[in-house]
Amino acid sequence: MSRRSKKKHAEHENNERWLVTYSDLITLLLVFFVIMYSMSKVDVAKYNQLAQSLQFQFNKSDSVMPQGGGGSGLVGETDPKKDQKADNDSDDSKKKAGEETRANDTKAETPAEQQKAEQQRENELQGLLKIITSYIDDNKLQATVSAVDTDRGIIVTLKDYFLFDLGSATLKSGAYPVLDKMGTLFPDLHGAQISVEGHTDDLPLSSGAKFQDNWRLSSERSLSVVRYFTEQKGISRDTFRSVAYADTKPVAKNDSEVNRQKNRRVEIVILR
Repeated sequence: MSRRSKKKHAEHENNERWLVTYSDLITLLLVFFVIMYSMSKVDVAKYNQLAQSLQFQFNKSDSVMPQGGGGSGLVGETDPKKDQKADNDSDDSKKKAGEETRANDTKAETPAEQQKAEQQRENELQGLLKIITSYIDDNKLQATVSAVDTDRGIIVTLKDYFLFDLGSATLKSGAYPVLDKMGTLFPDLHGAQISVEGHTDDLPLSSGAKFQDNWRLSSERSLSVVRYFTEQKGISRDTFRSVAYADTKPVAKNDSEVNRQKNRRVEIVILR
């Protein structure tokens, strides 16, 4: 082989060596971009956890930013896992406290204690009935005031003419002693509810009457009694409820003046 041929063959081999270097470069670039891609992929769960941790630190009253130096950061960073554990411990404590409260409430409402409380209330009602009955007998009020024991509770009935003038809802002074006596007994009933109920006969009111109809008359009479107990005797308003029945609950047929007079009344019901 001639020298010129050898020289051409060597030059040909040298010209192709750049391909090796180029392929190595392409491979390195591919690896570089794969690494960059893997590093740029965001873990959403970890990102949210980090964001919550940063927000918690900003909201803490004792969190401060370091001063000076041009740097930035947070003082007193906490571990999100520890924060989550603290929250779980707090929830567990609240749940346990709630279960203990319910257990105590259940324990306070045992059948034996319920029966004891009911018996105490029943004794209070019977004591009230005895006192009122004795008061009626001692003051000879049988014609105008009565007290009976019913399934609803103790019902004290006061005739309308004993409490009010005809067509009026203003209490008469003669009714004050009876209401005063009852007012002294109510505070001893320990949470009893008292319904003050107004009743009338079936005769319509005259055209010049103060009130529009029997509904309004029975309502205002009931309210007058309630106001006397709450405003004059200082008994809590939560104890009472005012009810108006007009002529819907008669105790006798409205066929005579005697019977109509029985129906015109105010009933004070100490509810059982």
